[in-house]
Amino acid sequence: MSTPTITLVRGDITDQDADAVVNAANSSLLGGGGVDGAIHRRGGPEILAACRELRAGHYGKGLPTGRAVATTAGRLRAGHVIHTVGPVHSASEDRSELLASCYRESLRVADELGARTVAFPAISAGIYGWPMDDAARIAVTTVREADTDVAEVRFVLFDEAAYEAFAARTDA
Repeated sequence: MSTPTITLVRGDITDQDADAVVNAANSSLLGGGGVDGAIHRRGGPEILAACRELRAGHYGKGLPTGRAVATTAGRLRAGHVIHTVGPVHSASEDRSELLASCYRESLRVADELGARTVAFPAISAGIYGWPMDDAARIAVTTVREADTDVAEVRFVLFDEAAYEAFAARTDA
């Protein structure tokens, strides 16, 4: 195990050809907005069916914040989707450990799958309100400290502001 190479891409995570793409899911695992909605729409009904199976089994109450679980990638170019539930940002409570856990747990699941390339979005930095600079700091630091067999972590960032925030952390 070693530290993965970090690559930044400005684009759409649903276009990534990787062993696994990470979905910034909600706890229901049944689709939503942002990255979650895009992955479910582009990946097709196979992803939703796999998520429903998870909900019918071990995750009957949903996936807890900071945890991760894998499903098929359906029609995506990736091999698997790793669903993780990021925390909603709070100005009054430090939830940064939960956000870091999303990256650690996703890499742990990737290792279980034998994934060598994993594409991540900026977890919690959309509708969950996490400030992009801090989200980038936590993401990059956590990946750099991870003990994983994943060779490449690709941060796929939807807009220029997100790309610049992550670039500032990877150049440091």
